[in-house]
Amino acid sequence: MNAPVPAKLIDSAARLTRNQWAELRTKTGRTTQPITNIDDLDSDGVFLGYQRSLISSTAKNQVTVVEKSRRTGATWALAADAVLTSATSKNDGGMDTLYIGYNLDMAREFIDTAADWARQFHAVLCEIEEFIFKGKDADGGDKDILAFRINFASGFEIVALTSNPRSLRGRQGFVIIDEAAFHDAFKELLKAAMALLIWGGKVCVISTHDGEDNAYNVLVNDIRSGRSPYALIRFDFDDAIKDGLYERVCVRRGLVWTPEGEADWREQIIAFYGDGADEELYCVPSKGSGTFMPSALIRSRMADIPVLRKECDADFVHLPDADRIAAINDWLEEYVAPVLANLDPDLRHCFGSDFGRVADLTVLWPFAIQRTMNLKTPFVIELRNVPFEQQKQIFFYVLDSLPFLSSGALDGGGNGAYLAEVVQQQYGAHCIEIIHFTQGFYRENFPRLKAAFEDEGLNIPRDDDTHNDFRAIRMLRGVPQVPSDKRTVELASKGRKRHGDSALAALLAHYASEMDVAIYAYETAITDPADDNDDDLGDPTLFNTRSDGVF
Repeated sequence: MNAPVPAKLIDSAARLTRNQWAELRTKTGRTTQPITNIDDLDSDGVFLGYQRSLISSTAKNQVTVVEKSRRTGATWALAADAVLTSATSKNDGGMDTLYIGYNLDMAREFIDTAADWARQFHAVLCEIEEFIFKGKDADGGDKDILAFRINFASGFEIVALTSNPRSLRGRQGFVIIDEAAFHDAFKELLKAAMALLIWGGKVCVISTHDGEDNAYNVLVNDIRSGRSPYALIRFDFDDAIKDGLYERVCVRRGLVWTPEGEADWREQIIAFYGDGADEELYCVPSKGSGTFMPSALIRSRMADIPVLRKECDADFVHLPDADRIAAINDWLEEYVAPVLANLDPDLRHCFGSDFGRVADLTVLWPFAIQRTMNLKTPFVIELRNVPFEQQKQIFFYVLDSLPFLSSGALDGGGNGAYLAEVVQQQYGAHCIEIIHFTQGFYRENFPRLKAAFEDEGLNIPRDDDTHNDFRAIRMLRGVPQVPSDKRTVELASKGRKRHGDSALAALLAHYASEMDVAIYAYETAITDPADDNDDDLGDPTLFNTRSDGVF
């Protein structure tokens, strides 16, 4: 019997088996229209989904960075983009295209592909030529470098060069740096390319990975962490197949597409790359495992912040409702009310929450958003074995008291769906987001959290269990996450286990702090009692708002 297809389908670093893939594709069916000849495609159907996303990004953004699998036709799509850019008149936004590959064969292949596109687009192509570019060798001496060029009637050209930062000097246009991770002087090349942005140029950096310490991977992580304000597109081998890659292979080879045939082809390609499949096909830099956040970094952001812990014994859930409510109210008034009273009423607040009921903890992590945009943790609440209704009671008590509650993010997986739903219902879907943890969410947001640590943008409690939760984040196949099979011993409870709970709550709180949420406030209009106008806009009871003006 085949294993069931995971609910999270392809948004996972753990690849599906051959049978799971066939089952998945049987359910989803073809992505593209069945055709017998590639020439039968209209202009809208030429490009697959990920290729369209790439071309769309270069049209909208000055800098696009592409993290990709091998042999998915990304450079093929960029060659079409280059023709559309350089065959267009200046008044319509046309410009030169400057293609930089790391060897001569790449340059020649790109020019040939662009020429094919020019003919397909009926672009007025003047000529294709080879020319000699004056460059420098490794010792700084003069060197003749063979390059290729397509001239268009628009007055612009596509120039394909090998890797050399000097080749961009004095030029202007759309720069494509292909297989960036394999350029010997990528940092210098990127610096030279960025200079072209001043006068309206564009840059597209595209590559598969070549190790986690590679300058290209550093750039990708800088974008994910928010340090570099560039567009980032990522598609791995499975993403490309989902968008119809194998379906196009079938057209080229005269095959009939079937889910089983696609599953077999996929397995063959993965087997061909062997141990290199993660890096070559699935955008995972090699040597990408180990601790995500060094202990020294975690400790450097610790401050004297209270961690308020509440644990219920096994019989508590069976007490009468009134007794449970009263017991929790007593705890809230004794321990939580004093820290809530110390909150700055003029600051916005947000929160994140990771859910647990029996095996794991529920952690409620608020942030006070400073005027500098730094995040200050006023306190953290940890709940162990607290019944669902009492978790709801605690959350409403705390969230009702957070001044200017602007946003929140809650773990909506498993049993956490109930708590997340009632909180969203109470405070509004416009500011409360329910998160289902996926590899994609971790990949995009853990680097941003780490960047906040490195930039001194937040603080956390000086607490050993909190420290160990952040240390539990590991790089697994290139994605930072808390391993599902690894738990740490909780010192606060003298032996019970934790599962990175506070780190996940902090991740969600940081995510909430960056949510685009509008804050509304109002002032009651004072009306003249003698005014017989029936306009009731001055009646504050007509506004369904909280007392702090957030609604």
